[in-house]
This record gives sequence, C-alpha cells and structure tokens, in this order.
Amino acid sequence: MTKTKKYVRILKARYESSWYADKIGEVFELTGETVSFYDVRVPGVGRLVNVEDAELIVTEKRPAKVGERILIVDDELGTYNNGQIHKVHKCVSASSDNNEHIVTDAGFVFWTSEYEVIVNNEVKNEEADEMIKSGLDLRSKSAEEIQEFITEALSALRQRARYEGRVQGKADGYLEAMTKRSQKSEEKTAQERRDEIVEQARADIANLNYRTFGELRYSYRSIVCNVEFVINKKKRTVVALLKSVGRGTVESKGIAKAAPDDCFNVHIGEAIALHRALGLEVPDEYLNAPQPTEVRVGDIVKLIHNGEVIDEYRVSKIEDDRVYDHDNTWAPKRTLKIIDDSRTEVDG
Repeated sequence: MTKTKKYVRILKARYESSWYADKIGEVFELTGETVSFYDVRVPGVGRLVNVEDAELIVTEKRPAKVGERILIVDDELGTYNNGQIHKVHKCVSASSDNNEHIVTDAGFVFWTSEYEVIVNNEVKNEEADEMIKSGLDLRSKSAEEIQEFITEALSALRQRARYEGRVQGKADGYLEAMTKRSQKSEEKTAQERRDEIVEQARADIANLNYRTFGELRYSYRSIVCNVEFVINKKKRTVVALLKSVGRGTVESKGIAKAAPDDCFNVHIGEAIALHRALGLEVPDEYLNAPQPTEVRVGDIVKLIHNGEVIDEYRVSKIEDDRVYDHDNTWAPKRTLKIIDDSRTEVDG
C-alpha cells in the first residue's frame, strides 16, 4: 500500500501575533490535529495552527506522473527549498525501481527520492473569499458580529497583501536580475562569454555531485557512483563513465565529441558527457559555446598559411603579436587558429 503523509500549508494568520504570521505560503509536516488546530512540526518543537488559517496537503511517496503536482521534501542538492510545490512537465527516464527523473514546468529536475506526490484537492488561496461568503448576509448580524467580521476580513486582506507583495517582489526582483544579466551578457565579447561557460562547466562537475565523501560521487538510479573521464584529444572526445562504488561496474556512460570546426575544450566536454551519463538535459550554452578569439599561453594552435596547415603546437609565450612555441619559434597571431583551449597543463 502506498504510504501517505500530511502537511499543512499556511494561508493566512487570523491574528498578527500568531507565530506563523510571517510564514504565509510555507509548508510544515503535520504531527496531529483536532477540530480547531493542526499540530505541525517546526524544527525541534511542535506548534499549533488554526485550521481556518491553513490547508491540509496529503501526499504519496511514489514516482510522479505528467500533470501531477509534487511537494519537495528532501532536497538532495541544496539548490531548491523544501516545501516548494511544482507541476510535473515530463519524466526524463523511467525505471522499475522508482528512481527516475522528472522535469517540472519551470524546467527543474528532481529525483523520486526528493519529492512526494500531492494527492488531495488543488492547493487553494481562497480564504478571503470564503470569509466574505460566510458573511454576505449582514442584515441578520448584530453590530458586534459585523464589526468582528470586518476586523477579520481586513486582517485577512492585510495578510494576503503582505504575502502577495513578497511573492510579487521576488518575481519582480528575479525578472530585473535576469534582464540585467541578459543585457550584461550581450555586452560581453565572445571570449568573455566562452570563459564564463568554461568556468560554469568546471563548477558543474562539483555541483552535480550527489554527496561528498572525500571525492566526487554521483547518484544514478539510486546507485552511488564515481565518475571516470576518458579523454581522447586526438579524436576530440570525452567519455564519462559512472562506476558503482564497491563493485566498480559501469552503470552508465555519456559521450561528448567536438565538431570538426569547433575548438575542443575538455572542461565543456566533461560537463556534457556527465550530464548525458546522468540522464540530464545538456545546457544549451555548452552545445553552442562561442569559439575563442584570444590566443593564450597553454592553448594548442594551428599555424595556417595560404589555407594550409603548416604546424601545430602549444603556446608557451606571447609577446605583442608574436606567439611562441617551446622552441622559441614564433608566428603572428593572425596566422593561428585555436583548436584546443583546455589549458589543463597550465591549470594543473
């Protein structure tokens, strides 16, 4: 039988002095309930929430289906906040052991172990409407009852205004930040943008880490794995092998290969291969990174004359327009094409 759990989502606070008055929209695990109160788990203690101020959310621990809503309860990567509610857009991969990925409408990816499926009615934000409906016939009410109704209605509206203001403020702030980021990105040169993408790729190797045990490890269908990268610069390929910890068997692999006219970069290749090995969608910026425009020490370049390749070497020194190899032979920058800007020998 599928296991169910219950949570409480704060919709409003009848009294501004309530402990949850500043937690509108947050979700807490239910530990008990009476006719009038929900008993919820707050870190270390239990707190009471007026039933009229909250909504009960019932969940099942199982893989979600497209169109269902999920509640994040055990965020493994530390990227998203527990208590968030998302709608499932698609299942990236399915398996009988209940460990597939799902993708939300917002584009986030979650493991089955990170969420629970919401199975009760849709989450509602209609507390003010219900209060108004219950008090529409004011003609039969006493002056004290009308005054109490008005006080409660105004309090509910203030709480809703504060909550919606915070939500709208976050949305406006996010939109403004993204707009500034987009404008700033447009102002950057192709080289600056490529440098950012390379750094992002290097960081992704750690960010996709399942959990740190002194080394990078990853979870593939609930199997804890190490990653081994096989790099072939001659073939311009990177292969990511996910090997189970202990047995050492290959559980999954991903391959990245640079196009013939593209500059090879091992860091971007590793990020692409690792995403594919984990069954994750590869970010577009990795697949469409701009080509390098600035020759740097450690780059591998081709010397081209009259359309023919004369030489290929690693850059050891740059002086003005002169680019030197290890034999101190130089060539003008304009005659060179960068074919590998990994610079792993320089980094390492």
